[in-house]
Amino acid sequence: MADPRAPAERLLNLVIALLNTSGRMTKEQIRRSVAGYDASASTEAFERMFERDKETLRELGVPVMTVADPAHGDDQGYRIDPDAYALPPMELSAAQLGVLRLAAEFWQGQPLRADAARGLTKLTATARGTGSTDVVAGLAPRIQPAGPSLAPLLDAAHARRRVQFTYRTARTGSVGRRTVEPWRIVASRGGWYLVGLDVDRAASRVFRLSRIDGAVRPVGPEAAFEVPTDVDPRALVISAQRREGRIAVLAVAPDRCGALRARAARLDATTGPPEPGDVSCPPGFDVVRVPYARTGELADEVARYADAVVVLSPPRLREAVVARLEAAVQLGERIGGGRG
Repeated sequence: MADPRAPAERLLNLVIALLNTSGRMTKEQIRRSVAGYDASASTEAFERMFERDKETLRELGVPVMTVADPAHGDDQGYRIDPDAYALPPMELSAAQLGVLRLAAEFWQGQPLRADAARGLTKLTATARGTGSTDVVAGLAPRIQPAGPSLAPLLDAAHARRRVQFTYRTARTGSVGRRTVEPWRIVASRGGWYLVGLDVDRAASRVFRLSRIDGAVRPVGPEAAFEVPTDVDPRALVISAQRREGRIAVLAVAPDRCGALRARAARLDATTGPPEPGDVSCPPGFDVVRVPYARTGELADEVARYADAVVVLSPPRLREAVVARLEAAVQLGERIGGGRG
């Protein structure tokens, strides 16, 4: 019976084996000793699997070397060069490895997913700590994808090179060309932001990456500017969010909705109760205030919690959440009806 191990676990086993071999491992040795390769499979099936795994590791930056037998040049083996792959000794606990896996999961679907996968493979293979890494199972980062503009902006910020892009403002929806000296990229409240100098306006500005239309184009030479040392990029982002943002008043079930609670301030006497005419808070629920910029984005997030969240205000957000939940119910009924 074929070994049901996941391909990722088989790759990790192969990395560990090739790192720890004293000389080299032939294909037959790999087939017999590396967990995940089915010893009863045909030679052709093993060859295809191993060649695919070997190329995958090389694409991830793992230096798999081909080593010939000194006495028989046609007898090839494989190993990983420790000098090219080595990291300092580390003692990582199961919880720490779990957090690393969670961080890598965050980058799935992002422009930097290959770099995240490469780093996680190296850390997992070289860490001395072992054990289960499922201590954070069930958690998922709640942040919107950065989109294709993230990678070129990171490159430009690192090179201190100006960029140009088309930007759509939040308040008016007007679209215009911007020339920016990129200082920092900041992730905050579920979104991605560029902090930099707007060259045409000669002032620092904050740009939400989701409002960049089209490609980001680098212009001019590298090292064209210096990043101010007295600027706090995160403070600028928070200030911009306050200027453009709104507040949603939500009732959340006890011990639920951790991501919403993390962004919320507890409703107290200084903020006052929900506005008259809004729905009432269910008994036992906590009332929190969550800042947001876009109704659709917060509605998508709230709808995922189903009955654990009730939108007290504003009405437009509540209507958007209800519409999403109703659409989900209708879809479920259509799917269920089709099975009958």
